[in-house]
Amino acid sequence: MTTSTPGLGDLRRPVIEELKRFDGVFRESLRSRVGLLNIITRYIIRQKGKKVRPLLVFLSAQATGGITDRTFRGATLVEILHTATLVHDDVVDDADTRRGFASINAVWKNKVAVLLGDYLLARGLLLSIEHGDHDFLQRTSDAVKRMSEGELLQIQKSRQLNLNEETYLQIIGDKTASLFSTCTEIGAMSATSNADLHRRLREYGDRVGIAFQIRDDLLDYLGKRSIIGKPTGIDIKEKKLTLPLIFALDNGRRTDAHQALSRIRKGANAKDVAWIVDFVERSGGIEYAGRKAQEFADQARAAIGPLPPSVAKDALMKFVDFVMQRST
Repeated sequence: MTTSTPGLGDLRRPVIEELKRFDGVFRESLRSRVGLLNIITRYIIRQKGKKVRPLLVFLSAQATGGITDRTFRGATLVEILHTATLVHDDVVDDADTRRGFASINAVWKNKVAVLLGDYLLARGLLLSIEHGDHDFLQRTSDAVKRMSEGELLQIQKSRQLNLNEETYLQIIGDKTASLFSTCTEIGAMSATSNADLHRRLREYGDRVGIAFQIRDDLLDYLGKRSIIGKPTGIDIKEKKLTLPLIFALDNGRRTDAHQALSRIRKGANAKDVAWIVDFVERSGGIEYAGRKAQEFADQARAAIGPLPPSVAKDALMKFVDFVMQRST
């Protein structure tokens, strides 16, 4: 494990030229004959975030044989489909912002946002069909299916407040890790026909994706220290049971567990959030979730351990450190 937290800039270095070229490829892939669509897609491109998913595609390809034209198509496909799911998520969540910008639904209303998401999904599907990348299409379609199933299962369990660890891991495996593993496997598929390498990169993406989500859920309890220095409690307020709380409910004092559920069920205020966070901490939930995230991080590293040495492999290893050490 590295002694200092790697930044995304460090991780991008092995494929920086490819990522620059990717921007143009992605922009061209969204072009339409309809003026309104072009205006909205330009707005989307302006607010694109860290491009973590294309980065994983390129690093995985570089680590398993080399970047090809198929790698660019694979990276474009996953970024298009990821963008489509974010647009639809903002409609479902009635979100007003995305990465500091007004969301599509806030600017152009829900009808346009839903239609844009549909357009993006169609563009992704056509990109694969036009080039015969049916293996990519199968992987991404499965990921979108799993993401939808995971979201619906989480909604169901949030209403019932009866989530256990096994179901929690299933949900985050479907909602988050499925797209990570799609990125890394597609990267390998674009570079080599070696099925063992495809499996290893898929496993790496799955494990690092689960570690990523557990760490993200932990931040709700630890606090996004670099910004506000205290727990946010967003998941608690939204009645989402994540691993720290699930462990505490199973292992903490019964009376406290019942009180925590009661406070969540009625709608937790700031005082309730502080009490629940304290309950989770003294019940060992934060420590346990940290250990589980570390287990999945170690599994991710082990999956790509046998790959030959390369700067791309090093970057994939450092990406695990980035996930585990992030504070925002």
